[in-house]
Amino acid sequence: MSRYRTGANQAGTVVAIVADVMAFILGLWILMYLLDANRANSLVQFVHDAAAWLAGWSHDLFTFDAAWARVVAGYGLAAVVYLFVGHAIASRMQRH
Repeated sequence: MSRYRTGANQAGTVVAIVADVMAFILGLWILMYLLDANRANSLVQFVHDAAAWLAGWSHDLFTFDAAWARVVAGYGLAAVVYLFVGHAIASRMQRH
């Protein structure tokens, strides 16, 4: 019985880590945008592309006049949802 419980714990841990990485990428893009990072840089382009893909469903969801507010709200919402849902799933997996 403990063998199955350990497997569930490991799977829950993996789900939580994936959710954390997704939220980290989104948060990193928000920070890079606010600090006006050089968009010609390869790392900045990679983070932007990854964040745009992850937040495709929430990108431009809000119509604030200021561009920085749209970025923070759209990408921030995606980060919070991924953290909340990912950790809720991980907790549920570890419980059963």
